[in-house]
Amino acid sequence: MFAATAKAPRTVTKGDWKVSMTPDDLYRNPMEIAWTFDYALGKGKVEDLYKRAKQNQWDSDELLPWDTEVDPSKPMVSDRASMFHKMPFFNKLSKSQRETFTAHSTAQLLSQFLHGEQGALMTAACVTHSVPDATAKLYAASQTMDEARHVEVYSRYCDKIAMVYPMSPWLKALIDATLKSDRYEKVMIGMNMIVEGLALGAFNNMYHSTTCPLLKALTFNVMRDESRHVSFGHAYLGPVIAKLDEAEREELAEFAFNAINIIVQATLAGDAQGLASRLDPGFMEVLANSGIDADDFFKGLEEAAEMGILQELPPGQIHSLKDLMLPAIARVGLITPTVRKKYEEVGIPITEDPRILNAMEGGHPEQLAAE
Repeated sequence: MFAATAKAPRTVTKGDWKVSMTPDDLYRNPMEIAWTFDYALGKGKVEDLYKRAKQNQWDSDELLPWDTEVDPSKPMVSDRASMFHKMPFFNKLSKSQRETFTAHSTAQLLSQFLHGEQGALMTAACVTHSVPDATAKLYAASQTMDEARHVEVYSRYCDKIAMVYPMSPWLKALIDATLKSDRYEKVMIGMNMIVEGLALGAFNNMYHSTTCPLLKALTFNVMRDESRHVSFGHAYLGPVIAKLDEAEREELAEFAFNAINIIVQATLAGDAQGLASRLDPGFMEVLANSGIDADDFFKGLEEAAEMGILQELPPGQIHSLKDLMLPAIARVGLITPTVRKKYEEVGIPITEDPRILNAMEGGHPEQLAAE
């Protein structure tokens, strides 16, 4: 049923740089398609989100300052905020190595946003054709347009500073599990609650740390869209899940746990975002393109971790798992007694405080970003 037809990886070059791009994939999906002929729009939170989506559509050509000069040799992320710049090892590198690494590690991070947005584009389209509610269909269609715009802007920016890097294997595994699921509820849990929660936290942190006016404007506008996407997961799915029987609710709770565990295991294998890892071919190519010896780099990463340099998020930054994803899952009743034990078994602390999540969903991310 889920047999994939994968093409071979292709080598992409840009000047002296090269990456092995994630191969294209094609597989079948068992999702149902739902017609609905009750066109009366609801009067609740989902309709409010749809109205906000209509009002907040934006044209990246007109709104973003694409003519901004971006010097890839200068940090696009503040030295004070970049965990890599805090490593003693980093100061031993040549000026050229530091500048190239700054540009390419930023491009690799933003490439994950880019690939994730393509995944969100596809999952939003899945929800549009499978959700059995007219208002939710209209909202999901508006989200599909949002995601198309996000794919466009991140593709353009990655190419502006360096090049597009391949998709991290753990991120592809997470989104593939969502795309291959058999219920629209799972698609919304995987994307609107988990992947979008991961993205919204990363966007907030990028907004705080970037020194590039173009990236700051781009991030702000994407973050405003994403706040609606995360809110949609709760506004629509909360009442749906509340009406399910115990077996169905356990099935969805298990799906959410497995998705979150993919992220946690990737984090344990690498840095705080699961990106600086020997298991990630893209990051290894960042080091190669920067002329940095991989053994020396990871030894420096270990030394910095032992010194406690990389362990805490800077002020103003949020933790996607603790502050957004887990509270979102808990809020809709997907931390059942059965699945709670599974979180405990793999050592994932369950956090249920929704205050940061609620603030990020409010439609005014600049208020939180300014704190």
